[in-house]
Order: sequence, then structure tokens, then C-alpha cells
Amino acid sequence: MDALTPGALTEDFRPHRVVVLALDGLLPFELGIPHRIFGRPKDERGRPLYEVVTCSVRPPGPVRTDADFAVHVPNGPEALAEADTVIVPASYELGPLFEEGRLTGELAAALARIRPGTRLASICTGVYVLAAAGYLDGRPATTHWADAERFQRLFPKIEVDADVLFIDDGDVLTSAGVAAGIDLCLHMVRRDFGTAVANDVARRTVVPPHRDGGQAQYIHRPVPDPQLATTTAARAWALSRLHEPIQLRDMAEQEAMSVRTFTRRFREEAGVSPGQWLTQQRVERARHLLETTDLSIDQVARAAGFGTAQSMRQHLQQALGVTPTAYRRTFRAGVRT
Repeated sequence: MDALTPGALTEDFRPHRVVVLALDGLLPFELGIPHRIFGRPKDERGRPLYEVVTCSVRPPGPVRTDADFAVHVPNGPEALAEADTVIVPASYELGPLFEEGRLTGELAAALARIRPGTRLASICTGVYVLAAAGYLDGRPATTHWADAERFQRLFPKIEVDADVLFIDDGDVLTSAGVAAGIDLCLHMVRRDFGTAVANDVARRTVVPPHRDGGQAQYIHRPVPDPQLATTTAARAWALSRLHEPIQLRDMAEQEAMSVRTFTRRFREEAGVSPGQWLTQQRVERARHLLETTDLSIDQVARAAGFGTAQSMRQHLQQALGVTPTAYRRTFRAGVRT
């Protein structure tokens, strides 16, 4: 897990430069996501941790959207050469990309400006651009569930997973459609500067602070039938006592359901099993405590409900690829929002 925090404390610190590539046919909502999410975090001196700029494959000027207006993009493709992260939002006018899986000469020339080692990310059909450029060969990727079959057919070398919100494969990240782009960008902020910074951005944006990338993209009952009982109360009950042992039957009892019915209903509503959800919440609680308190590792483990430091270490290693001590050292201080 790479992190940007130490640089925030040095005199030569410069903001991480995020360049958003605006293509004709873009979705204005998705174009705005990186600016909203990355435009908020600041270090302890009030300096922006990110610089977000938008560019086109052509000289500065208008770019068509899928709405009844165009947007003026102030930068040409040369901005890609200065990017630390490049994000490609969705477009509905990808032409040869949708039909043949190949880049236009104009787009290929623009992408050639990207420096080796630059982090790349896509939202929804923006993944076609990364795929056609060869960045995803032999790697896992996702896109909107409704487009996954065509995408896999055009790019058989890619391991397409249409059942997740986003995939972090290190230097290349891909997300499903629309709101999943918010989850992806928050995940990158969390990866760069820690969960406290990402959670504050989420609160200001009025979105959930964390939806795990492996959560199901398409939930058959995203809005529960008002005539049916939901699992909302059970989740609130569990969140208030994460430090305690919580059994599946305890959660089911909060909704007066059988374990079998509760488990089915929970997965329909949350997209993951109760056990997976509990682990996610405990990992998030541990991250928050490691960043914001001086509690010992053993105390954090108990407060987050893992019981022992060894158990917490295993879960954080699996979820984040880092030990609790290393996580605290990386994200303990130096940034604010």
C-alpha cells in the first residue's frame, strides 16, 4: 500500500496531481466526481493535498457531454505528462473502442504522454480506454455490470469481474458505473492519506464513508419493499457494540427473524453477508482508532471487536496489506480536511 502522507510534512511538498481526461460523450456527473472528492483534503497547514485538473485530447475548448450542454476544458493532452494519477470517466461516444476495442490515433497520441509509473483509474466505460491502451492485459478489471459482457468479448486477456464496485490492482484501478466512481475515489484518498481524511470527505459529500470494493454491484432489492422488514436496526445495533462478540443469531433477533431469513435479507440489502459486513466495520473502526488515538495495539484490537492483536493483524493484513503498526506510522498525523 503506497502512501503520500510523509511528503505532506516536508518543505518540498507539492500536491498530488490528478488529471481527469474528458472525452466527447462524457457524463457530467462522473466528470465532477474527482474534483469533488480530491478537491477537499488539506494538510495541517491548510495546503491542498491534491491538485485536480481536467484535460482533453485536443487543444483547450468545448467537449460534448451526453446532456444538452458542452463543457469547456481548459487543458490539452500535454497535461497528462504532468499527472501523478490519471482518471478516465465514462463516455458514450467511444466509437472504435466500443466496436473494435481500438484507440483512435488522437486518443493514442494523448495517452502516450503519460509517464511510466503514473497511477491510472477509470470510472464505468472509461475502462475501455485503459484496456485498448494495453494497461489491463492479464489483470483484473471491472466496469458497469450491463456492459461487462461486451467488454470481456472485446478484451479477452482481461479478467473481468462484473460483481464488484471497484478493483484496486495497485497502479491501475477500475470501477463500476456512476456512484461506484465515488467509492473508487474515496478509496484512493483512503489509500493515500488514511481513513480519517477519506471519512471527512465522505461526510462533506454526504455519501457512505466506505463501501468495500468487493461489495456486489447489482443488488436485486436495492430499495426494500416497505411491506417487508429490513435489517437496518440490526446493523445500527451491531455498530453500537462492535467491541463485543456478536453472533449472527444476535443480529437476527434484533429483527425478529430466523437466522436463515435474516441472512438472505441482509445480503439482498447490503450486498455482502453479515459476517463480511461485520469484518468490514471492524476494520474501519480499527483504522480510525489507529489514526486518531494513542491506544495500544491490544486496546485497539479489543475496541474494534477483534479480541486480540493477532486477530486484528491478520484482518488488516488481508484487507489493507499492512500491519497495524505500519498503518499507524503511515497515517497517524499530518493531514486535515
